[in-house]
Amino acid sequence: MSRPFPSRSFHSREPLHRRNGKIRAREVRVIGDAKQQLGVMSLNEALRLAQGKGLDLIEIAPNATPPVCRIVDYGKFLYEEAKRNKGSHVRQPANIMKELQISPAIDPHDLATKRDHAIRFLCEDMKVRVKLRFRGRQKAHKEIGFQVINQFVKDVASYGQADSPPKMLGDRDLNVVLSPLPRNKRAKNPHEPQLPHPPAATAPLPATPDTLPEAVTAG
Repeated sequence: MSRPFPSRSFHSREPLHRRNGKIRAREVRVIGDAKQQLGVMSLNEALRLAQGKGLDLIEIAPNATPPVCRIVDYGKFLYEEAKRNKGSHVRQPANIMKELQISPAIDPHDLATKRDHAIRFLCEDMKVRVKLRFRGRQKAHKEIGFQVINQFVKDVASYGQADSPPKMLGDRDLNVVLSPLPRNKRAKNPHEPQLPHPPAATAPLPATPDTLPEAVTAG
């Protein structure tokens, strides 16, 4: 039995932006090379303008009536668009959720490390979910877990605040979500590198008998 051919993904051959002779509209609205509005004109007239400047005519709004075209160097246009897209696709830290997991019997050193991580994330404008998990007999003393997580929230209060009081999810997970405080209300980031202070100017030491030059005696 013959094996079926694997499916292939085909990319459209339609250019990302129609330009110059690929533009189909008979009439276009033109934006000049200085981003000024040049109005509506025939495609041929717009092409002549672009060619006269040694630039390209690029269709930037094909669905407009009439389509909008811009006179610009195509390489420069692609660079500007890539730069703009990169900026729009940068993940917004406020939408990033970091998760830290602790336990009711966590070692104080480990707890300090988790707290330090939470402070660093909050100073980078990230949300932090703190999850405390009860295991075995710990479920019978959930008040201890609440004490641990409430103290955790107090310890980072200079950097972030709880969206709501800690609450149970199921029968073994105690959760709280911390959101960063506004930067102007937040304590200084302890992880920022400290700039070295310039050395203080030192006054010259007063002369002492040991440092005085030997007296010249007259013969």
